Parts: sequence; C-alpha cells; structure tokens
Amino acid sequence: MIIGKSRREIEKMRAVGQLVGRVHQELRRLIKPGVTTIELDRVAEKMIRDAGAVPAFKGYHGFPFTLCTSVNEEVVHGFPSKRELKDGDIISIDCGAILGGYVGDAAKTHPVGNSVPKEWLRLISVTEECLARAIDQCRVGKRVGDIGYAVQSYAEAQGMGVVRNFVGHGVGRKMHEDPQIPNYGQPGTKEKIRAGYVFAVEPMINLGTQETKILKDGWTVVTLDGKPSAHVEHTVAITEDGPELLTYIEEFAPEQALVEAAG
Repeated sequence: MIIGKSRREIEKMRAVGQLVGRVHQELRRLIKPGVTTIELDRVAEKMIRDAGAVPAFKGYHGFPFTLCTSVNEEVVHGFPSKRELKDGDIISIDCGAILGGYVGDAAKTHPVGNSVPKEWLRLISVTEECLARAIDQCRVGKRVGDIGYAVQSYAEAQGMGVVRNFVGHGVGRKMHEDPQIPNYGQPGTKEKIRAGYVFAVEPMINLGTQETKILKDGWTVVTLDGKPSAHVEHTVAITEDGPELLTYIEEFAPEQALVEAAG
C-alpha cells in the first residue's frame, strides 16, 4: 500500500531532505585524489548526528556504515574503507538520514580529479538527464511505469545499460515503502501517481551491460563487465503543482535540467 503524506509530513521530510543535501554539498567539496572513502563516511555521520538526526543506512539490515560509496564499476551499496580515491575515478555517494521520524535519501556521482575519461563523464551526464526526465514524470495522474520508461528510453538510446535488479521506491517513515519504482517499464502502466506520494527516484546506469553481481561482502553491487556505473537520486514529493525536490540544494545539484523538471 502506498502511504500518502500530508503537507505537514512533507514539511518534515523537507527538513531531513535539506540536511541530506547539505551533507552531499560538503562531501562534494572534500572529494579529491588521496581522500579515503571512510573519511567521507565519518564526515557524513558527524554532520547528521550534530543536526540531531541519525544515519538511515547504518544498521539497516546490518549495513555497517553511514554512506554507500561506490567507485567506478561499483553500482550501489559500496562499503567505505581506507581506499584512497584516485585521479580519474568516479564515485557514487548515497546518503540517508532520519530526522523527526522521517527519512531523506539522495545520491550523487562525482568525478575525481581532472583525468576522468570523457566517456565516463558522459555516463554521469546521461544519468543526471535520466533523473531529470524521471522527475518530470512525478506528476498527479501519471503512472509509475511512466517514470521507468523515461529513464530506460533515454539511457538505452545513448547506448547504456539500465540496472534492473535495484530500483527506486516510496519513502517516508521507512526508507523503503511502496511502490517500487524500476528504471525501466512501459508508459501508462503500474500505480497511478497521486498528490502526497513521496518517491526516492534513483537511476542507476552502466556504461556497458545492465548485468550486475554482488560481491562476497554481501552488499557491494558491481557491473558484470567491469565497466563504470553512475547513480543519482533525489527524494521527490508529488504535489498538485508538480514534483518538489525535497533533497535539492542548488550547490549540491546545480544541473538546470533538475530545476526545470521541478518547475
């Protein structure tokens, strides 16, 4: 069952969403060659706890960290570690927090240094455009299948693979609520979108095959062909006036397409 939110509940979700956005803003400032992913994790946890919130991921089904840090061929759910980022890497950071009983969830993929291959930068750009197109479908009267089709049709037209084993989702008092929101599908299918729904919309796009596997740690998802992957996400409230990005902060996500999609 999809749980609609009142205006008061959406305001609470905006508060935690803005916190998550500020965490991402700070992490983007810190990302550079030589930084370890565990350093990023510690910064994120301190910011979240200093704001009176708690990390949404830490302890969730046993996940041991505040952030998911997924580098290069890692798709999602990567473990922070002493691994140092290198010039030419890309890193996807997924962060969630709980404040006032509600969850905020957002992800962003960043280039590291100045030597990232142009094809990898294009992967990030395509994934961000997929997110913008998905957000534009988060409107009253549309259907969940419209969101997935918007992502799939654009990504595949660019020759890229759409991850199918992991999906977006409703979000609220719990991190994962109904409905599931795949990044593929047919327009006009699945659940009808209504005002008050709040979705975590999160395209996961691979430079090569859509196929993935999970490493021995039981969490880290990687591309089967070893090519890089990108992941971007916002928490989006559906209102009568259109989609509202609760985790959007201009410095965190300056892409004009996202602003226009929520307009």
